[in-house]
Amino acid sequence: MDSVTRHASLDAETALGVLSVFVLVGLSAIGVALDVAPKLLFIAWVAFLAMAGGTLVGRRAVSEHPRGMVWGYGLAAGAMVTSAAIFLVPQATAGDPQYGGLGIAAGLLVGFAGHTVGHRLTHRELPLERTVAELSAHALSAGIIIGVVYAAMPELGPLLGLAIVSHKGPAGYAAARRLDRAGSSVLPMLLPSAGVGIAAIAAYVLGGPAESTTQALIFGFSAGIFLHVAMDFLPRCETGSEVHDYAVVERDGGHAVLDRLRVHAVVSTGLGALAVYLAWVAV
Repeated sequence: MDSVTRHASLDAETALGVLSVFVLVGLSAIGVALDVAPKLLFIAWVAFLAMAGGTLVGRRAVSEHPRGMVWGYGLAAGAMVTSAAIFLVPQATAGDPQYGGLGIAAGLLVGFAGHTVGHRLTHRELPLERTVAELSAHALSAGIIIGVVYAAMPELGPLLGLAIVSHKGPAGYAAARRLDRAGSSVLPMLLPSAGVGIAAIAAYVLGGPAESTTQALIFGFSAGIFLHVAMDFLPRCETGSEVHDYAVVERDGGHAVLDRLRVHAVVSTGLGALAVYLAWVAV
């Protein structure tokens, strides 16, 4: 992709991200006028602030040492995998375990397919960066289910806030670091940040599938996509990995650095997972 085409693509991604915020604000206003449940609006905006806040923190992170990359990705990935297991998977399988599990498998496989095929499209003009697109797919599909079954969501409280922040914040942070290292704007991350609220409010106003099997499939698909993204952020310190490329370029003896970074990768993902678990137990 030449520089002019890439610049145009970035402008389109940025415009789409900014537009999504205006759409969320407009739908929220419509929701207030139509007496949409305050709980639904709360979920929409906490999800937005959590991911947008994580993106802002990731954008402002200054450490460019390979160890900083590993710890940033490791803490985020560990938190994302654990919060998905605690909060997303149970929601997907609660109504229909088999179809919920099928949805999770479909989300994982579609995420893998998008990731793999995406490498063949790197020289073509695409509407969204791959990670942004995957997070947006997760946000929109999760938002549809939340909008349809909002009444079944837990009451507002610390657990609901933790459920949202524990996976939205780390996802925003890790995605922002990847975009920043690629020299791309983080403004497209406004789309997945606002996606939950947009889909949830729209699904509530327009109505959506009420069958438990359909809900399980959609929520499972959302969980599967998110798990794929979480695993994609796991800091792999192997030859040819993102961490390897950075360590070799930035440091002398890059392969020796990788041996030490593998320990940091294991410890950081474990601590990220432990942090979510301890927060869950505390509330």
